[in-house]
Amino acid sequence: MFTLSGFPQNSEQLKKDLIAGSTVAIVALPLAIGFGVTSGMTPAAGIATAVIAGFLTALFGSSKYQVSGPTGAMAVVLIPVIQNHGVSIIPLLGIMSGVIILLLGLFKAGTLINKIPEDVVEGFTLGIAVIIALQQIPLALNVPKGEGERTIPTAINTIRNIELANLSFATIAVLCLTLFIKFNLVHLIRRLKISWYVPASFSSIIFATAFVAIFGLDVVLVGEIPRSVFSLAEIDFSAWNLLLLPALSVALLAAIESLLAARVADQLADPKSPMQFEPNQELVGQSIGSTVASVFGGMPSTGAIARTNVNVRAEAQTKLAAMVHSVVLLFVVLFGGSLFGLIPSAAIAGVLIGTSFRIIDLKIIRELWKTNKQKFAVFITTAIVTIGVDLIWGIIFGVLVDLFVNKVLGNKSNATN
Repeated sequence: MFTLSGFPQNSEQLKKDLIAGSTVAIVALPLAIGFGVTSGMTPAAGIATAVIAGFLTALFGSSKYQVSGPTGAMAVVLIPVIQNHGVSIIPLLGIMSGVIILLLGLFKAGTLINKIPEDVVEGFTLGIAVIIALQQIPLALNVPKGEGERTIPTAINTIRNIELANLSFATIAVLCLTLFIKFNLVHLIRRLKISWYVPASFSSIIFATAFVAIFGLDVVLVGEIPRSVFSLAEIDFSAWNLLLLPALSVALLAAIESLLAARVADQLADPKSPMQFEPNQELVGQSIGSTVASVFGGMPSTGAIARTNVNVRAEAQTKLAAMVHSVVLLFVVLFGGSLFGLIPSAAIAGVLIGTSFRIIDLKIIRELWKTNKQKFAVFITTAIVTIGVDLIWGIIFGVLVDLFVNKVLGNKSNATN
C-alpha cells in the first residue's frame, strides 16, 4: 500500500537521498543511452525510460533502494521483437506486459518469484553479463551487425564479417581508453585517498569525449539528444495477437529482475534484515512505471541491479533517492542534451562492456566451485541456457535443475548416508 512512510522523515535522510539520487543519475545517464541504442531504439528512448519508469516505480513500489529503468536484460528481449515488428510495436508491448506484471502482483505471484534459488540467480546474472558484452561488438568496433536473432550466432557472424582493412583504429582507441579508465579509476582514487564518490562510467565517458574532441578523431557519435524525449505514441491494438509470447517474456523478465534487484539491495543495506520490501507491491510499481514509459517514448523497464547497488552504496535512505535520480536526469537532458550528443558510440559500448564485467562476481563463482559442486552445476547450467537459448528459459531450466539436484540427488545422498 502507498504510504508516506517510504519517504524521508527528517532533514538528514532528505540530504542523503538528494546526494544518492544525484550520484545514481550520473551513473545512469550513459547506461540509459547505451541500452536505448542496444535495444534497437534510440538514446532518447533510454533516457525517457529512466526518467519515467525510475520515478513512477519508486513512487508506487515498495523498495526503499530500487532504481528502475532500461537494462541489458530487457534490451536482449526487445531486440528480436523490434527486428520482427518494428519500433512502433513497443507501446503496445509495454501495455500488454504491464498488465501481466500487474496481475502477477495482484495475485501475489511476487512472493513465489522472490523464492528463486540464489545459485539460479547468480547463473542468470552471469548469462546477462556475457550477453551484454557480446551485444556491444558492432558498436565497439564500428562494424556491421551480423545476422541472427540469438546473441551467440549474431556475435559469431559479426566477427566473421570483420575486415581488418576497414577497421577504424580511432574507434578502437576510444574503446580502449574508455575501458582503461572504467577499470582503473577506482584504484587511482584510492591511491590519492580521495574520499568522495567518483563514478567510473561517467568519468570514462567524459575523458573519451574530450579525447575525441582534442585530437579531432573521425568516429561515430551518439548524436544530439532532443529535449523533447517524451512523446505520446499512437497505438494499434489490432496487433495484440502477435505479441502474446513476447509480452509474457517481457513481463516475467521484469518481475524476476526487479525482485532480484530489490532483494540484493536490502541485503546490501542491512544484512541482518535482508527482506524489507513487499514483492507484490513492487510488481505493481514496476507495472505502472514500465507501462507509462512505453507509452511516452520509452520502452519496458525493470529494476536495474547496477544502479540499485550504486544507490545503496551512496547511502540512500528512502525511495525518494530513486525519484531524485529521475528528476536530475530530466534536467540534464533539458539543459545539456547537445553536449551529450558529442559522446562517441564506442565509449558507450566500452561502458556497457565494463559494466557487464563488473556484474560478474568471480568470488562467488570460485566459492561455489570449491564448496558445493551441485550448486555450481545449477549455476553454470543456468548461465549456459540463458546465453545460448533464452533468458526466461535460463531461469526455468535453472529452477528445474535446482529441484532435481536438491530433491532427487539430495534424497539419494541422504539414503546412502
